[in-house]
Amino acid sequence: QVQLVESGGGLEQAGGSLRLSCTASGNIRSINRMGWHRQAPEKQRELVAVITSGGGTNYADSVKGRFTISRDNAKNTVYLQMNSLKPEDTAVYYCNADLVLPNPLYGPYSSRQGNYWGQGTQVTVSS
Repeated sequence: QVQLVESGGGLEQAGGSLRLSCTASGNIRSINRMGWHRQAPEKQRELVAVITSGGGTNYADSVKGRFTISRDNAKNTVYLQMNSLKPEDTAVYYCNADLVLPNPLYGPYSSRQGNYWGQGTQVTVSS
């Protein structure tokens, strides 16, 4: 069973820091793009940061200079270091990843890519 599990959310004061982790588990051959999204109450889910398999990154303007995304390919894990937190960063943070999985219907060497989401972790920043 393939799944993404996030951890590291919680309550922090404005100006503080939190580090989120997300680990992919299951029968995974490789992972392409990994990223973090967030959804605040009564708002649409938005992209926070994304990192490619080669380490290229992209950030939402609202978090540039404050958040850093990184990954450990050996551990199938993506991280989000969040510094200088603001109350407007309060949201449920979701991990997202493009996973390359076996596709046994087409032979033992065949693969398929699927997009997966974690269950979300709450981040609350108090003023």
